[in-house]
Amino acid sequence: MACTCSAPDPKSPAPGFRRALWIALWVNLAMFLVEGIASIQSGSVSLMADAIDFFGDSANYILSLSVLSMGMLWRGRAAMIKGLTMATFGLVVWARAIWIAQTGITPEPLTMGAVGLLALTANVSVAVMLFRFREGDSDMRSVWLCSRNDAISNIAVMGAALGVFGTGSAWPDLMVAAIMGTLAVTAGVSVVRHARKDIAEARSESMQPAANTSSSGSR
Repeated sequence: MACTCSAPDPKSPAPGFRRALWIALWVNLAMFLVEGIASIQSGSVSLMADAIDFFGDSANYILSLSVLSMGMLWRGRAAMIKGLTMATFGLVVWARAIWIAQTGITPEPLTMGAVGLLALTANVSVAVMLFRFREGDSDMRSVWLCSRNDAISNIAVMGAALGVFGTGSAWPDLMVAAIMGTLAVTAGVSVVRHARKDIAEARSESMQPAANTSSSGSR
């Protein structure tokens, strides 16, 4: 953030990306409220992890919308923050799963399954909408990864609900929460690596005009 060099001219985002972000933002905020309430009622750590993830994604979409018209340097920085947030979320989920394992609380599977299905429908719709933006810059890629991971997480939550229902144990819920945490960490690392590449390229491009000006002045 301390760098004062100017970023290169921003690469225009793909047509429709801003509108897709707004839709994704409202869908994620709505599902955060639904899953947050359901996780408290059911006692499911995987459902709570998914609700927190919805909230984190909403914040990330707001961040993406804030830098969408800026240069690649700032969009790369935004992606860096999102990548670190995703990785941190994964570690928090792991810590929560360990704590729940020690308390011995068994979640209520029917609520888990019903809300998981609703969340899956919402996330698949968003993921399909964002699919064509997955090969864009690091900021677009981070948005796509968030949506993809959410859809996978919802399927896992529904599987955990079946496992809890069949075994009467909390372990299926805890195992899914651990997988969700690991997925968040690996996706976060991927976004950070892509963001570092974008930032480096943006800084390199911003230095080229200055170098050319200095070279022409010395003549």
